[in-house]
Amino acid sequence: MKSIYIKYLILLTSLITTGCASVSGPSDPRDPLESYNRAAYAFNDGFDEYLLKPVAKGYDAVTPDPVIKGVNNFFSNLDDVIVIFNDLLQLKPLQFASDTGRFIINSTLGLAGLIDWASDMNMPKHQEDFGQTLGYWGVPQGPYLVIPFWGPSTIRDGAGLLVDSAQFDPVWQEVENGFPMEHRERGLSWGVTVVKAVDTRASLLKAENILNEAALDRYTFIREAFLQRRQNLVYDGNPPEEEIEFNEDELFDFDEPETPSDKPGSTR
Repeated sequence: MKSIYIKYLILLTSLITTGCASVSGPSDPRDPLESYNRAAYAFNDGFDEYLLKPVAKGYDAVTPDPVIKGVNNFFSNLDDVIVIFNDLLQLKPLQFASDTGRFIINSTLGLAGLIDWASDMNMPKHQEDFGQTLGYWGVPQGPYLVIPFWGPSTIRDGAGLLVDSAQFDPVWQEVENGFPMEHRERGLSWGVTVVKAVDTRASLLKAENILNEAALDRYTFIREAFLQRRQNLVYDGNPPEEEIEFNEDELFDFDEPETPSDKPGSTR
């Protein structure tokens, strides 16, 4: 278990160090590592274009819709474990009760999460993670950060990802420790991780078409969308309004209009 902490700490340290070394005066104060982030984004984009996206397209083409839905529900149900723990850490008892009931129902009646009965029983899916928990308790998000093989994040969310993966995420815990009993082979553990990644990527194929049509600069569009979404998640859809700074002197300093008598050559 400790080794996964070490791996993520090394990853985050190398990301921050490399990013700071490659800064070349970005214009956005939220993105001081922009020079590095664009390089990491280009790497992720190439990895996606030549490997992950073709696999996701093939998966989407040959897999029946009910199977895709079941796989998506299965991993969504596992993610509810992360949500439940962070409900507790954010002192949300009602949501904790709802999400716990959701997980129990889908894990039993829903056949290990393949069927989402809980949503039909007015137990909606929530999104909570340790990055949001840190934000809930006032930890600043820090600079925007693109993580190789993962995607957009921030320093705070990167730290949250470390904790969620090491403590709460059943999939990553099995990658680290192997499945119990007769399924301890690491290959099976990694296989589940790959299926989750492909399933997630396949669910984003349609959204990508919208992104390609709407974005002049994909990097900037993704950054703005990510930061806005994370802000909404941290504040449960009610983020504080940003204060507008202005100079009172400039606001009330109006030039008096010229009168005909003030113009050169005019006579009274």
